[in-house]
Amino acid sequence: MQAHIPGSPDMVESVLQKIERTRQARKHKFYLRDERITLSHGSGGKATHNLIEGVFAPAFSNPMLDIMDDSAIFTVTGEQPRLAFTTDTYVVSPLFFPGGDIGKLAVHGTVNDLAMAGARPLYLSAGFILEEGFPISELRRIVDSMANAAREAGIAIVTGDTKVVQRGKADGLFINTAGVGHIQAAWNMGQNFLRAGDKILLNGPVGDHGIAIMMAREALDIETDVESDTAPLHSLTEALLSAVGEGVHCLKDPTRGGVATSLNEMAMSSEVSIGLEEHAIPVHAGVRGACEILGLDPLTIANEGKLLAVIAPEQAEHALDVLHAHPLGREAALIGTVQAEPPGMVFLHTDIGGLRVLDMLVGDPLPRIC
Repeated sequence: MQAHIPGSPDMVESVLQKIERTRQARKHKFYLRDERITLSHGSGGKATHNLIEGVFAPAFSNPMLDIMDDSAIFTVTGEQPRLAFTTDTYVVSPLFFPGGDIGKLAVHGTVNDLAMAGARPLYLSAGFILEEGFPISELRRIVDSMANAAREAGIAIVTGDTKVVQRGKADGLFINTAGVGHIQAAWNMGQNFLRAGDKILLNGPVGDHGIAIMMAREALDIETDVESDTAPLHSLTEALLSAVGEGVHCLKDPTRGGVATSLNEMAMSSEVSIGLEEHAIPVHAGVRGACEILGLDPLTIANEGKLLAVIAPEQAEHALDVLHAHPLGREAALIGTVQAEPPGMVFLHTDIGGLRVLDMLVGDPLPRIC
């Protein structure tokens, strides 16, 4: 797939100049210019990256962290087995939403971060920040849901912590989880291992989680039956790794910031370009309709049960068959190709025959979605 730019020679030249300016700007990555935290810093998009690069990354820099994947990969003795370690905090609002709740989300999100590292999840921790006055009945419901999600995923919650803050200081309940898993892949993979020619696979329709949260939170008068897609993906990744082996170059779950942000992270980390075909990207009708009404792009909306798989071209069709054979991959699609130039850019070939730069999420259209 090559980036064909339609239009007159002058128009093409103008587009190319804009692309080059954007590419040069991205070479310098992210800068934190804000003086105070805003909701945009929690969106998973550019503001989040600015915050990470401007505050956390330089302070905590080390070889494992600097890779900037969702899990750290390490060994205890310097030999096999390799382990993956990850952590996440959940502040979703509302706590209960169509298709799930904060407890189920906390388990699935951490399981999936481990799975994207090629790991089999083993153990989780759970930390609870409770607001004074929070109903015990709701806490019990959330904890039961969390326990059920862990059992269904075949993992154990083995340690935890509880804190209570004054009324009005925590919006009900926040949950922090951390997880450790055993790496199944014997080869290196991640967002800095993309190669020109690789194919981009997606295991199903995008945007369900973010739109379900927004509908529940804002009580918008839009008829839709969209539910969160929250699901544990480790059985799907294990099947893919077992069948395709070293042909799997990267796995990533497009959560905050959606598919657009995740692909931009990959393109910048590997210094490659990615071309997508809009018509190939599955989107449920309810999500597409809600996005059209609200002026949102489904490709920047959060998901909690989706993965992007970057596969060697000769293995792509086999990998797609493996995804289709799994309950969580029945609607999987091949959506794009990795290209060598221009590095650090993602392009979308639109349904109307045009080409546009697909940037990572800017702003905070859907804060507090995980």
